Amino acid sequence: MKDFLKMLLASVIGVFVAMFFVFIVSIGILVGMLSSIGSAKSIYTLGDNTVLRIDLEGIISDRESTDIMPGLFGSSEKSIGLDDILKAIQTAKENDKIPGIYVKVGSMSAGIATLEPIRKALGDFRGSGKFVVAYADFYTQGAYYLASVADKVILNPQGMLMLHGLSANAQFTKGMFDKLGINFEVFRVGTFKSAIEPVTETQMSDANREQTASFINCIWSNLLDGISQSRDISVEELNMYADEYLAFAAPERMVEYRLVDTLMFAADMNDYISKMAYLDSPANLRFATVSNINSVPSRKTVASKDRIAVLYAEGTIMHGKSRGLGPLMGSLITDYEYVKELNNLKNDNNVKAVVFRINSGGGSAYASEQIWYAVEELKKEKPVIVSMGGMAASGGYYIAAGADHILAEPTTLTGSIGVFGLYPEGVELHKKIGLTFDGVKTNKLSDLGAMSGVPLLSSLIRPFNDDERALLQGYVNRIYDVFLTRCADGRSMTNEAIDAIGQGRVWTGAQALEIGLIDGLGSLDDAVKIAAQRAELTAYEVDAYPKVKDKFTRLMEELTSTSIKGSMIRSFLGDEVYRQYLIAGKKTVPMDFVQAVVGDF
Repeated sequence: MKDFLKMLLASVIGVFVAMFFVFIVSIGILVGMLSSIGSAKSIYTLGDNTVLRIDLEGIISDRESTDIMPGLFGSSEKSIGLDDILKAIQTAKENDKIPGIYVKVGSMSAGIATLEPIRKALGDFRGSGKFVVAYADFYTQGAYYLASVADKVILNPQGMLMLHGLSANAQFTKGMFDKLGINFEVFRVGTFKSAIEPVTETQMSDANREQTASFINCIWSNLLDGISQSRDISVEELNMYADEYLAFAAPERMVEYRLVDTLMFAADMNDYISKMAYLDSPANLRFATVSNINSVPSRKTVASKDRIAVLYAEGTIMHGKSRGLGPLMGSLITDYEYVKELNNLKNDNNVKAVVFRINSGGGSAYASEQIWYAVEELKKEKPVIVSMGGMAASGGYYIAAGADHILAEPTTLTGSIGVFGLYPEGVELHKKIGLTFDGVKTNKLSDLGAMSGVPLLSSLIRPFNDDERALLQGYVNRIYDVFLTRCADGRSMTNEAIDAIGQGRVWTGAQALEIGLIDGLGSLDDAVKIAAQRAELTAYEVDAYPKVKDKFTRLMEELTSTSIKGSMIRSFLGDEVYRQYLIAGKKTVPMDFVQAVVGDF
């Protein structure tokens, strides 16, 4: 027995010693990482005959993701900042040492409205007399739309080019929930408000089908017009090619149809680009990345303390603090953080105008109201211009409505002025799994909204009665009336006029301009110029907000928040399974009862 106890004690001590050793080593590694990521960025030395190489690989968002934990846990999903790409193109245009741009298209994820400003910037770059060449093994429709503006579009000899038109499909889970015994109590205003349809219907409603067909045809038309102008191919011809589903056609067909200029292996691109730069040898050619170019000091000097602030708001609108939910729900726009940002900008005397860059499908109606009010207060002190990204719909439009001027891209999805509330009711589910409920209450409606605690399937323990449904529908109606009023006041229209184009309907930017929801079509850069005009500025600098914290601070915050949970799950499950986890997370993270969100298309 003594020997056994000795061995047990020795084993326990050994385990603690090993754990302590691992802890010390981990701390050492962490300190090393922090010291390396906290070091200053080096300035790139720009030499003659340097070509800017833009690698389109990963997710293109308005700003590069600042989350550190996913990378530390081996995430392969790269984030690219639209702002970084546009800045590099502008710097390259102004620098005589850069004769051209090489766009290398990889596996990227971005909407047409996000690609539009890059396409415009590349076209402007070409207008300066410099060249743009694009190469890909595989062009998606969006990637090809972007690349088609180049002087030369090149495809791998065994590559693919997608051109087949747009479709919009939704997954309907009502049948699954019926089998589980879950019904949904729905309260909404908006004939076109389709966000709830996946759990209440088995197919698209007529209204949803109408609006979806309208905006995807508008986006497709814009895409074809751009390609047609750049490649000198008629829209009729492009539609004929799309009907052939070119992805499965021989690459030589792409040259025959003038969609690409030539077929070539990536290994031969250096020779090709050096000839475009009029160099004797590829050995004289240099490439610089977007980050390289953006580290080069600007040749333009602005002798002014006046600032135009660009406040980026991207993701789901949520009440309260983010609480480390970023890895679970993606980027977040919280009223806690953004009201503070807007108030700080209002009180900053150096900031003379604000551009509010919105890329959001909405979220909490309560949080949207808080942010709307902060914009109203800011507007009393200085001009507020909204620049819409890929989407500024529902709650995203709510927080934009009061601005002095609103710009969107032609393919931005906006509008969706509507509200809904959704409650799962699980009486049949509870019977199937043997749950019963009992309790006491002090008042008639004390147990309204009482939920079961079944993991991932939390639901009402009883259906609402008619009085309760009337109460909740009245609440949603009131929120919708407030939403209408905010939009009507902001757009100098009547509530009735907004209601006629509201009802949850989604519009593209081009359509929104026609019906008065926005003031014009344009990019973020266009919005900055309008802000300068409104503030009567001729010399100014542009600052981006929220300010990006240094990597040391961000890492320490993430290590002490729940965000590490998402990063660990991603590391162990892999990117594909993690994407399914994200979907589940969005459905199960507690949200406000009343939502102003656009449906998933």
